[in-house]
Amino acid sequence: MDQQLIALINKLQDVFASIGVSNNIDLPQITVIGSQSSGKSSVLENIVGRDFLPRGTGIVTRRPLVLQLINRPAANKPVKEEKDGEPEERTNANNENEWGEFLHLPNQKFHDFSKIRDEIVRDTEKMTGKNAGISPNPINLRIFSPNVLTLTLVDLPGLTKVPVGDQPRDIERQIREMLLKFISKPNAIILAVTAANTDLANSDGLKMARDVDPEGTRTIGVLTKVDLMDQGTDVVDILAGRIIPLRLGYVPVVNRGQRDIEQSKSIGSALENERNFFQNHASYASKAQYCGTPYLARKLNVILMHHIRSTLPDIKARIGSQLAKYSGELKALGGAMGETNPGSVVLSTITEFCSEFRTMIDGNTNDLSLNELSGGARISFVFHELFNNGVRGIDPFDQNKDGDIRTILYNSAGSTPSLFVGTTAFEVIVKQQIRRLEEPALRCCQLVYDELIRILGQLLVKTSSFKRYPELRDRFNAVVINFFKESMVPTNKLVTDMVAMQACYVNTTHPDFLNGHKAMSIVQDRLNANKPVEKPLDPKSGKLAPGALNNGRDLDADYKKEEPSFFNSFFKKDQTPKRKGTPVMEAPPPVIRPVATLNDRELMETEVIKLLIVSYFSIVKREMIDMVPKAITLTLVNFAKENMQRVLLEHLYKPEILEELLKESPDIVSRRKECIKMVGALNQAEAM
Repeated sequence: MDQQLIALINKLQDVFASIGVSNNIDLPQITVIGSQSSGKSSVLENIVGRDFLPRGTGIVTRRPLVLQLINRPAANKPVKEEKDGEPEERTNANNENEWGEFLHLPNQKFHDFSKIRDEIVRDTEKMTGKNAGISPNPINLRIFSPNVLTLTLVDLPGLTKVPVGDQPRDIERQIREMLLKFISKPNAIILAVTAANTDLANSDGLKMARDVDPEGTRTIGVLTKVDLMDQGTDVVDILAGRIIPLRLGYVPVVNRGQRDIEQSKSIGSALENERNFFQNHASYASKAQYCGTPYLARKLNVILMHHIRSTLPDIKARIGSQLAKYSGELKALGGAMGETNPGSVVLSTITEFCSEFRTMIDGNTNDLSLNELSGGARISFVFHELFNNGVRGIDPFDQNKDGDIRTILYNSAGSTPSLFVGTTAFEVIVKQQIRRLEEPALRCCQLVYDELIRILGQLLVKTSSFKRYPELRDRFNAVVINFFKESMVPTNKLVTDMVAMQACYVNTTHPDFLNGHKAMSIVQDRLNANKPVEKPLDPKSGKLAPGALNNGRDLDADYKKEEPSFFNSFFKKDQTPKRKGTPVMEAPPPVIRPVATLNDRELMETEVIKLLIVSYFSIVKREMIDMVPKAITLTLVNFAKENMQRVLLEHLYKPEILEELLKESPDIVSRRKECIKMVGALNQAEAM
């Protein structure tokens, strides 16, 4: 059962690494940290019993190496045989019972461990180049052997302080950030490697481990180069926890030195020398069973299995959550095999899309936003706020001043001046203003069209099938947009005709329209209210005193003296040339323009016209505010709701194009495979 737990964690690690997702489950693993040349690589090689890691100066480990050791019984004969009382040496030559596999090279076995080293170097340089740069993307290596204990270790780049050669200037920061990313996870066991012939207080690995694990509950120390310590010194105090205590303790080891490596000293010989060193050393002989690489491997195996057991409830909860997530995504992608009936997929997508479209227009949805208007509510905002305010804000006199109205009055009367306020002038001006309503009405159509396009965009993202079938999504988009554009033609025409209809016939019998007599009475009252009374009354009779009219002058005399002209305001007094004797009548000038000031009659007529225009234009604006939204709803919004499914079926539900529509993108196919692998691994994990 214990080996199955570690195997399960290994499999989950493989799946996460192969599909390139972040490890949200925080799987238990042993992370190996230490400064450069502290002996990390030698420790790992001793645990494996093989010489397989790259060697050299500077940063050799430039990518995390996830090393999964898997114990498997020998297929034929035991690898280790006693020969004259000595274990048989194992070299890097082919051995049917031991091999390595890289996750990025599936189904390829490396029986020659020197080729494993070459592949690590090759894949590292592929990712980071041949300079001294680093990368957080791990290399996953599994080693199967009857001579290893089942373990999972992550070898991380060694800590450095000063950039060397082509190393980036911030290499120290990069490495620290990478290491912290691995060792900060609560389920990570930290294997801090420190050279015993240096001051433990200056250990970079222990210092970083203490930063993330101040209590030392998940840190185990490894003391290398114990055989290189000064004569008479040892690490007994460290092992006893009297220097820097760790809950998991320390294990001293003896590795191959640089000269041993250069002389190709075998791992087997190195392990034998290590055993002899501890058994024959005065300080360690009594504790030899707790020293050396074999004890370290057993201790790590036990620690890892205990750690997995303690974290298993949380891991299972996270596995369940991840399983639900990936199962849902796989279902959205059509299941493990994908959909087999293209017609049913297209038909169900059309049905789902049209249902969601109607729901968003009508507002009958459970997914109501609390922060903003959406769907049909935005169309209502266009009708009752934007269009309403836009129409009401039109001033009928912002383009026609009083002088312009006066000129229209004269021009509309023709050669015979009208006795009363001219109807023609009123109709000319009010029709001009009615035509101004066409622009906001058409703008309202465009805004509603934009809102329908907005809803379309939201549905293209929301509908699950479109994520799988990009061609189907694009064709949906094209068909619906073309349908909206075609619907806009009768909508714009209807709205334009409504404006033309209002302008072609002015209904002065409308019950809300202010008639001419009433308008004249209102204007007369306003003018009289604003004009002071200057004419004296006879105190006896209460009537106008004799001579009161015309400021005491004789009216007949004044009338005979100077008769006011009908076009008086079109001429200045000194414009009419006079000669003594015979009156002179000049030809009219090429352009006749009025003077700025209106006389009393013109002022009254202009005010009456303005009052009538305001009255009728208000009626028209109210009717347009009411009718234009109805017209747009009829020919665009409701028409789209009722005919969308028919149009989509006509254009998309065709046998000859179904296969083309349901052609999945390579990304979707790849993602389905990843989800299948993840769901399979999580199902197995949940069943443990």
